[in-house]
Amino acid sequence: MRKIINHPDHVVREMMEGYIAAYGRYYVKHPKVNGVILKQHRKDKVALVIGGGSGHEPMFSGFVGKGLADAAACGNFFASPDPNTVYETAKAVDQGKGVLFVYGCYAGDNLNFDMGEEFLNDEGIPTAHVRVWDDVASAPQERISDRRGIAGDVFVVKVAGAACDAGLSLDEVTRVTEKARDNTRSIGVATAPAQLPGVDHPIFELPEGKIEYGMGLHGERGVLRTDWQDADVLAEKMYGQIMDDADLKAGDEVCVLVNGLGSTSIAELAIVYRKVKELLDKDGIKVHDTDLNSYCTSQEMGGFSITLFKLDEELKKYYDMPCYCPFYAKGELTGAGIEEAEEDSCGPEETEEPEFDENDVEDAEVSRSQEGELTCLNGEDTRNMLIYIANKIIANKPYLTDVDSAIGDGDHGIGMAGGMQKVRRKMSQMEGEDNVYALFEAAGKAMLLSMGGASGVIFGSLYLAGAKGMEPKEVLTAADLAGMERKSLAAIQERGKAKVGDKTMVDALAPAVEALEANADKSLLEMLKAAEEAARQGVENTKNYLAKFGRAKSLMERAIGYQDAGATSVWLIFQGMREFVEGSK
Repeated sequence: MRKIINHPDHVVREMMEGYIAAYGRYYVKHPKVNGVILKQHRKDKVALVIGGGSGHEPMFSGFVGKGLADAAACGNFFASPDPNTVYETAKAVDQGKGVLFVYGCYAGDNLNFDMGEEFLNDEGIPTAHVRVWDDVASAPQERISDRRGIAGDVFVVKVAGAACDAGLSLDEVTRVTEKARDNTRSIGVATAPAQLPGVDHPIFELPEGKIEYGMGLHGERGVLRTDWQDADVLAEKMYGQIMDDADLKAGDEVCVLVNGLGSTSIAELAIVYRKVKELLDKDGIKVHDTDLNSYCTSQEMGGFSITLFKLDEELKKYYDMPCYCPFYAKGELTGAGIEEAEEDSCGPEETEEPEFDENDVEDAEVSRSQEGELTCLNGEDTRNMLIYIANKIIANKPYLTDVDSAIGDGDHGIGMAGGMQKVRRKMSQMEGEDNVYALFEAAGKAMLLSMGGASGVIFGSLYLAGAKGMEPKEVLTAADLAGMERKSLAAIQERGKAKVGDKTMVDALAPAVEALEANADKSLLEMLKAAEEAARQGVENTKNYLAKFGRAKSLMERAIGYQDAGATSVWLIFQGMREFVEGSK
């Protein structure tokens, strides 16, 4: 599929430039990061910051506006914004009353927004968050906090924005927003797959006459592949699943959203709503308001979602408050009365590096302190080893993309390659650094603050967590490396909560660390050979696991037979370490 773009690496930047150019009356772009900021946000109130991956437009940047969000932190396509983007965007709109974050419940968003909150808290800025988990197909009721956020974001952001503008405290805004989230239920179906810019194939293949039932917002497969069904049959099935999960009864009042995923027409959405309204009337449930539109999309994906938002008097009050942005408006507030704002204090626009530059794929120069096997790593060898690993991951970007596309959203290769480019650039600036831990820490920070998605936090921690706080050291031994990776594994598991058997990168990292420790009294090369083999076997083992985290967790048994992309990257990293120490390729 041909996309109307210039270069796949520049899509997010150019899209944002065009958005600001079109709606500069209302918005300014943050000068350092991909954050969209409302020029005339109300002062002296809790700031509302939303965000997530690009590719879902108009969500998230399109829901910054009067009575809505004050700012949106935007990541790469289908990848969460990195912690620095979250931090900088929120800091720009903080009014001294605290910041509420609202975003969909995905592993990458959870990790990166959590860390962004930590940065703000360190500066004395109070924060809270509400994770939207409206997708009833993605997890059972008893695991509701594992559910994904899909089009229900619209209702939750609407209520949160109104509550903030009403002057409620951070605690009260959070309470009202959580109530809105807990009263929202959605389910979706995909009739055609999405395709990422720069990738020459869709995220999944969908044969003629088939649909993906219970799909995610990132282009993931659904929980079930089934035969094509008429609109009324689909609508009734989806409505029934929502009603089985929601606390709705005769006499209740709801708002309804029938949301298109990117290529579905308003006519089709209207046909779906016709049946939904018939079913609501039959059940004695009153409709307060309805939207038929494509607010939460997944590029050009075909299909739709149905969302029911149960009202009480408090929620209705905030829902009915006026709001306006170019893509969404309620009540009497419109754009016509908004005056031109002065330039925001964020300052002038600055040019940013793309997440991944396809023109920068040649291996960076790598040297070694001696021929043959290395028995330890000095500062220069450590720096060059990190460059060597970065080269290896970048070269394997297509492979990692294919692995992730099988059961995920296909962005892992792009994210890893982009992060490793930043590692290469950082290492090139640190020639002469003799503290080996400082090099690992710098490489980890380069990934953490650039990659976004769950991979940014997790793989950044792989380098950073083990080296952080260590006394300077000029030579890294086998025992030192084993100890560092044990610290990193502990930090990753503490933050991400994954364990062996959950079909994550931990399935490769944990056995690799155990192999490092079991062989730490041997040569550096022997130790790394053992770790590489343990990581490889860990990757193989992931094929037999149900996914407990990430995009694939909703696929249940459908994910069996496929290896985990994160575990694959871990294996490649240990393979790169072994190759560099051995002096082979």
